[in-house]
Amino acid sequence: MLKAILPERLLTQTQFLANYPNPFNPETWIPFQLSQDADVTITIYDVAGRAVRKMQLGHLTAGSYSQTEKAIYWDGKTENGELVSSGTYFYQIHAGDYHATRKMVVLKQVGFSYYLLEGLNGG
Repeated sequence: MLKAILPERLLTQTQFLANYPNPFNPETWIPFQLSQDADVTITIYDVAGRAVRKMQLGHLTAGSYSQTEKAIYWDGKTENGELVSSGTYFYQIHAGDYHATRKMVVLKQVGFSYYLLEGLNGG
């Protein structure tokens, strides 16, 4: 009966899941699961290892943060509000003693948009 009432609170392992969509432009969601309550922080790095964005989510209760409305949302912007360029980025989560890193790709399709517009304009 308890599992039916509190299914999200019975996770046995904290997990950092793959972002979706990936590749993306310009936004993505980063799902995760917490097996216990924890202070959660995510940092996004470029390929040179420079932090481009840090999000402190605060103290979260154990559970699943895998649905779009609960997952971490990244708008593809730096701390200064500038859109990042196309390329590979790494995102790292810290949740209590748990640390994990994953890779994601920002893929801007400028060429595709340009050709699409050319085709619509008869070019």
